Amino acid sequence: MSMIYPSIDSLVKNVDSKYSLVIAAAKRARQIQDGAPVLVDTSSKKDVTIALEEISESRLKYEKTREGIK
Repeated sequence: MSMIYPSIDSLVKNVDSKYSLVIAAAKRARQIQDGAPVLVDTSSKKDVTIALEEISESRLKYEKTREGIK
């Protein structure tokens, strides 16, 4: 069994809720899949993992609106 990196505990410190974490990571993973530049040095090839690493390292900012997260 391997450890999940980054851990949920470190990720939740950078967002206001687990819901926001899921939405922000999904949106960022789609951006990466569509060709957006990666903001961290990583060996991962998985878009969701890269997005989570970016959130963990506070490389992303998000804004909650009435329509959702930007």
